[in-house]
Amino acid sequence: MDELIDILTDNGEPTGTRAMKTEAHRKGLFHPTVHIWFYTSDGKILLQKRAENKDTHPGLWDVSVAGHIGAGENILDSALREIAEEIGLSISETALQKIGIFKSVQKHSESLIDCEFHHTFLSELKFPLEKLTKQESEVNDLKLLSIKKLEDELLHPDKSKIYVPHSQTYYSTIVSEIKKLL
Repeated sequence: MDELIDILTDNGEPTGTRAMKTEAHRKGLFHPTVHIWFYTSDGKILLQKRAENKDTHPGLWDVSVAGHIGAGENILDSALREIAEEIGLSISETALQKIGIFKSVQKHSESLIDCEFHHTFLSELKFPLEKLTKQESEVNDLKLLSIKKLEDELLHPDKSKIYVPHSQTYYSTIVSEIKKLL
């Protein structure tokens, strides 16, 4: 779905301009997104398998919930909206812990260059997996995976191919921050 988004400089500062998401991706314009990583008290991480019809990384395992921040939309409101849309959970702002903003540039093709700043949050998942409702157009599957298994698979050249290729620094930071909370 196309949507109007705010355009940022390559340092993450607002430019005061807006564009449709497809245009931002076509031109490689920086824009803000939200990433929410859910974890359980017993050391598991909720992963989302991206829908097969996605234009970037179809069918790969990724962050629990992610999405573009709409033009003029508050970051926390965007995070809460995406959580409700993608996995059917309604949580409070206080359940989200922001751990940083991560710059990401992924060139998928000449006409699809994804330049994003991920506003990244952690939240403890206090609901059983069976209670989550997938947004069929975005999410193919959901699973809980132990932190240890995720770390091992991300370091293995063949096994890591099932995950969206975020930077190793990004994945390491997520895992490290979750471990601090356990």
